[in-house]
Amino acid sequence: MGPRQSEREAYDELSFYTLAHSDSAFIHQHIVDAFIAQHADAETKPISIAFALAGLYLHCERNYTGREVQKAHMRLTKAKARLPAFDLPNDRGAITAIDVAKSQPGAERDAAIHDWAACVWKAWSAGHPRVAEWLKVELQTGQRL
Repeated sequence: MGPRQSEREAYDELSFYTLAHSDSAFIHQHIVDAFIAQHADAETKPISIAFALAGLYLHCERNYTGREVQKAHMRLTKAKARLPAFDLPNDRGAITAIDVAKSQPGAERDAAIHDWAACVWKAWSAGHPRVAEWLKVELQTGQRL
C-alpha cells in the first residue's frame, strides 16, 4: 500500500482480503455496504443506496453477519417497487477504506471493518428511522432470518 493509495485501491485491497477470508460470517458484505453508502452520489442508483443502508442497519443495529445481510438482500429484491428514498448526507464518516486497509490483517482489520461500517451508518443518521421502518415491514426484522 503506497502513501497515495486511492479510496478505490484501498477498497479493492479490502475486497481481496475479505473474499479470501476464511470466516463463514462473510465480512465482505460489510465493506460493500460501507463503501457504497460512503461514496453514493446523485448518479448512484436508489436501490444501491437502500440496500447498502439496509446492510449497515442489519449489521450495526441488529448484529447480522454478512451472510445474514446477504440473505436479507435477496428477500428485499422482491420489494424493489417499495424502495424508500434517502437524502445524501454531507458527512459520510471519518473512517475510510484507506484507514481500514492500513490496519493489520486478522482481528485488527476485521474490527476496523466493523468500525468503518458503524461510522458510515452513523453518518446516515437522518435516514435511520426510514431504514428501520422499511425493514420492519419488508423483512419483519423482529424475527431472525
